[in-house]
Amino acid sequence: MAQARKPNIVFILLDDLGLGDVGCYGQKKILTPHIDALAREGTRMTQAYAGGPVCAPSRCVLMTGLHGGHARIRANAGTAPIGAADKTLASWLQAQGYVCGGFGKWGLGDAGSSGVPWKHGFDTFFGYLHQVHAHTYFPEFLWENEKKIPLGGKQYSADVIAEKSFEFLRANKSRPFFLYAAYTVPHGRFETPNVRPYEDRDWPEGEKKYAAMVTQGDTYAGKLMAMLREFGLEKNTLVIFASDNGGVHGEGHELTTFDTMKLPSGVTLRGQKGTLYEGGLRVPFIVRWPGRVKAGAVSNTPVYFADVFATVMHAVDGTTTAFGDGAAVLALLKKPVERTMVWEDHGWVAATKELRPDYGMAVRMGDWKGVREKPGAPLQVFNLREDPGELNDLGASSPMAAKLAAAMLAQHTPPKPHLGDMRVAQLP
Repeated sequence: MAQARKPNIVFILLDDLGLGDVGCYGQKKILTPHIDALAREGTRMTQAYAGGPVCAPSRCVLMTGLHGGHARIRANAGTAPIGAADKTLASWLQAQGYVCGGFGKWGLGDAGSSGVPWKHGFDTFFGYLHQVHAHTYFPEFLWENEKKIPLGGKQYSADVIAEKSFEFLRANKSRPFFLYAAYTVPHGRFETPNVRPYEDRDWPEGEKKYAAMVTQGDTYAGKLMAMLREFGLEKNTLVIFASDNGGVHGEGHELTTFDTMKLPSGVTLRGQKGTLYEGGLRVPFIVRWPGRVKAGAVSNTPVYFADVFATVMHAVDGTTTAFGDGAAVLALLKKPVERTMVWEDHGWVAATKELRPDYGMAVRMGDWKGVREKPGAPLQVFNLREDPGELNDLGASSPMAAKLAAAMLAQHTPPKPHLGDMRVAQLP
């Protein structure tokens, strides 16, 4: 009897997408029909968190399964690289016989460093290595593994990257694959060749561009799902959709226009990208796997990016011994467990290439969350069940204060040096 093919893994990651920017999370103005379809066909997580409040730390947690108190990358430090010996989700999958492709923004090591994706399990990578390079959608070049692909500043990178991801799926449909679709939309700067289908909206131009970029990301996700159906792969593919951190305003886009931070209940999340409050960490997170994940379901079980590695391991070989700091989401959906979730937020000094000493930290234990904005600052304590907007700081009066403070101490390890560089490598 032929052995069953291992499941394909597709992780779709949009960039700076706010929790309320998609229809299945309450959005009324921006069109996201394909992401909404994912929610109808899978399970929508209502209390899901990124790995950190900004790009690089969050993606490091996602790739390594180590939470913000243990992960190598703790700050947006000009693409500080992960270490040569660091185990990643892609390297584990590659060892299981998977072909791995990454497309979009990497952010964990620039060209010439120990952190490039092709040294960490990816057979194919196409896109931006350096996160600052990804601040333009009309770059002079993109990377295809070690090779620079000239674009001349005239091609819209988001479309080029998406097409490369489609080519990868098409080329590898007959073998187990991991497709990491880390699309850069709707990260600012807000650039797009057109604002369809919002040309006629009575909105500022910045809002039209933002909405169009969210819809572009939805279109890319829809194309991937259509290809899985076309190739007969959708039933044997675990699909996860998420954003890398909370939403952010700027360039004519305001979070209030589309209620990016507002829950369907009407509560507005505190903060935005770059903060350890719910608005900086809470993200859309949808899990779809026909026959293995309940369709049309909504789960309030807290999950975060540290769980992705464990989730994929569980899906591939059924292991219940998770790697790193996470737990398998598929198992949590059946039986939630009490645990501590951890995030850190470090600043970086470009002149000295050092982390700032005044880092912030947040932990969640059950319904309780603690936030300390820097070492020695007062511990803020919130009961998220009663106060999801984090308006009522219970502080030292909370019976949970001591437990949360102890967890912060126990879950923090000193970070390794971050040797990042704000300059984008210009290797030949």
